[in-house]
Amino acid sequence: MKPNLYLETTIPSYLAARISKNPIIAGRQAITHEFFESERHKYDLVVSTYVHEECKKGDSSVAEKRLGYLEGISVLEETPEVEPLADVYMQILSIPERSRVDALHLAVCCVHGVDILLSWNCSHLGVESMLIAKRYNDARGLSTPQMITPDSLACKYKEVDFDE
Repeated sequence: MKPNLYLETTIPSYLAARISKNPIIAGRQAITHEFFESERHKYDLVVSTYVHEECKKGDSSVAEKRLGYLEGISVLEETPEVEPLADVYMQILSIPERSRVDALHLAVCCVHGVDILLSWNCSHLGVESMLIAKRYNDARGLSTPQMITPDSLACKYKEVDFDE
């Protein structure tokens, strides 16, 4: 059975955007394309209505491209547990109201037992925040996804023979 992987909004956004002049962003875009083209088949991809809603925002032609990348990807069912859990995450992770959707992404993943949350947005869901969320979730019998950036999944490492 393949692990399930939640595509947070930065993934279709990087896929649909023009190549950035910023070399760091351009590199992330290339890595995201590499993941989407070569690695995504290793996972059962999922999104939420929150991802769809975010992808609809902004320039309509770019929004259409973002949504195009989501075609055929399963949308997790909305459940009554998500909103209150997101409220808790906002409090314990100090997520500002303007970034509520970050807490919603995490809550959806936890409620649905998602294995991996794939995102370039680590500002509110970085290592420390995910450790806090995991402690909270473990005490309540909830699962916590592994938060990963695409470079962790798309990079291919060559075998090295250290005896040579």
